[in-house]
Amino acid sequence: MTAAPGVPGTHRRSGLADRTVVVIGASAGIGLEAARQVRADGGRLVLVGRNPERLRQAALELEPVGTAAFDATDTDRLQRFFQDLSGPVDHVLVTAGGPYYMPLESMDLAEARRAFDERIALALGVALYGRDKIRAGGTLLFIGGTGGRRPGVGMAVASAATAALPALVANLALEMAPVRVNLIAAGFVDTPLSASLLGDQLDARREELRTTLPIRRVVEPADVAALAVHIMCNDALTGATYDIDGGQQLLPH
Repeated sequence: MTAAPGVPGTHRRSGLADRTVVVIGASAGIGLEAARQVRADGGRLVLVGRNPERLRQAALELEPVGTAAFDATDTDRLQRFFQDLSGPVDHVLVTAGGPYYMPLESMDLAEARRAFDERIALALGVALYGRDKIRAGGTLLFIGGTGGRRPGVGMAVASAATAALPALVANLALEMAPVRVNLIAAGFVDTPLSASLLGDQLDARREELRTTLPIRRVVEPADVAALAVHIMCNDALTGATYDIDGGQQLLPH
């Protein structure tokens, strides 16, 4: 069956061979694993990370066409990064930033503001400065979370960012079209960031999830990375939020 003249075919997929993918937050966790899967699929990489040494190690493994070590919440530096790209790119994946948990009585406003910068302002900055560098039909893809959907003490900042990102992505999908904009909302993922947040409670949390999650295992960075690659390759997807939590949200509070 062929499509009617002038009407795009349906269910089209394109792999990442010879595509250029920028990964912001590429030196550890989900970003590093996504970069590995892009490389395995034949894609070219531009790696961005805050930690120069970790970024260097990632570059030794993945042989990117370019690297840049800087804090992506630095708007001037972020703007220069996109200006300095030698040519257009196909996809941009943003994994930088982490959750901020703090009750109001103990909150440091400067830290809370930085947490918003790492989520909302960073997303806007990448869209603003990267919009003319991403090829039509390419992807701007953000990694967020699901944990902030449940209110609780210490969750004010995380919940606000969790609620804001899907709305931001839906609006950017309209403003940046035909560039596609999407969001992955992850539950607990077994990453170095999770380890740093949980400390000596990490093993207990892993065991709890293995017992209670419907999938009977912990979600790994490779799971999220595989979803990211799928979203990049499926050119019918835009403006949406894709949950990946192993069924965590289905469990009782």
